Amino acid sequence: MAIEMLYFAWVREVVGTGSERIDPPAGIETLGALIDWLADRSAAHANAFADRERLRAAIDQSFASPDAPIAGAREIAIFPPVTGG
Repeated sequence: MAIEMLYFAWVREVVGTGSERIDPPAGIETLGALIDWLADRSAAHANAFADRERLRAAIDQSFASPDAPIAGAREIAIFPPVTGG
């Protein structure tokens, strides 16, 4: 199951790329598990995902919580919380 990962703002800067195509192993079923798996891929990913309270995510352009299933997802975006003014 290939997924296009998108990273925005400081998450992109820390990871070192704005996007990457990943193929998570079987058993990665939720957004939280995917983020855990990504954090184990590199020191940059680990740094970006160290404080989960500073992250928000969307699966196929809909906001998602860590327990959201990723089955069938084509795109997952990780970004900092956004506030308006």
